[in-house]
Amino acid sequence: MATTTGTPGATAKNPAGALTDIPGLRVGHATRTGDGYLTGTTVVLAPPGGVITAVDVRGGGPGTKETDALDPRNLVQRIEAIVLTGGSAYGLDAATGVMAWLEEQGRGVPVDPSDPARVVPVVPAAAVFDLGRGGDFTARPDAETGRAAVLEAARSEAGAPVAEGSVGAGTGALVGRIRGGVGTASTVLPSGITVAALVVANAAGSGVDPRTGVLYGRYFEDPGDVLGAPALPAHPSPEAHAAATRRLADLAAANGPAPLNTTLAVVATDADLNRAQAQKLAGTSHDGMARAVRPVHLLNDGDTVFAQATGERPLAEGNPLALNEILAAGADLVTRAIVRAILAAGSARTPGGTFPSYGDLYGDI
Repeated sequence: MATTTGTPGATAKNPAGALTDIPGLRVGHATRTGDGYLTGTTVVLAPPGGVITAVDVRGGGPGTKETDALDPRNLVQRIEAIVLTGGSAYGLDAATGVMAWLEEQGRGVPVDPSDPARVVPVVPAAAVFDLGRGGDFTARPDAETGRAAVLEAARSEAGAPVAEGSVGAGTGALVGRIRGGVGTASTVLPSGITVAALVVANAAGSGVDPRTGVLYGRYFEDPGDVLGAPALPAHPSPEAHAAATRRLADLAAANGPAPLNTTLAVVATDADLNRAQAQKLAGTSHDGMARAVRPVHLLNDGDTVFAQATGERPLAEGNPLALNEILAAGADLVTRAIVRAILAAGSARTPGGTFPSYGDLYGDI
């Protein structure tokens, strides 16, 4: 069920290039394929005691759990884990397995001063729609899947690479008619603050420019930041683009209705943000989705961004605009992580359909 393989999203400024570049954060995947399954769960595990967490939901059809607890006006201050999962609303059951594990560790909101073991873990979760893509509409993540993902996160080393592509919550993901998946990226800002993102790209909209075949997000790459990136993105040949377009049209007729939502993201920083600042980061990071997927934030999308701050590095004193560089980086990294998710995904053929990867359609460009 669980998987640990993948390719880290390296950048010139940060050789690991993953959400785990934020000290204390760990990522675990549980992947379920075969026997009607094409789905999974991804868990972002905070250090004991949790971290400041916020959320911004902009899709019109979200499948979420415990997001109200993240409102800065409400009680819960710190979160121990976030669950990203396949299975639409059914898959939110994966959070139950994560809650059970956290309770066993004594991690959660204390509710009885006389007994520290009495805690209630608040585990925010969000789901993508991948129902039936493995062939069985009822094959979904459950509490066991969530437990497997959090156990993998807990076993991982600090700063470990994060598996990308068709793993975890991205196993059954599609972006338009091509495979989506999990992607991650990070950067170190001039201030020394680190910002990172992890996405599950599973959008009703397309990630591909229909005029050229170039991934939308590649138009926003900084050649000084991404290892090996050219000044402008490479374009497929007109012949390759025409062939890919024909193949996608043929598969659309065979696969049936257009794919449904959602893109999810966790954007994190080691900066010392309060809950309101973290919520602002979650909101502006949605701009990164809009650069990489068109259209976005529709009624049948559930686009959701979580933001986390571990508080290791203070913002510059006396500068009311010090947050701006973090806000801009969050959006940039979501775009980059979506590109990485699409490029890392593999093709799949199941009883539920044939889902080509961008690499299989366009080759290595």
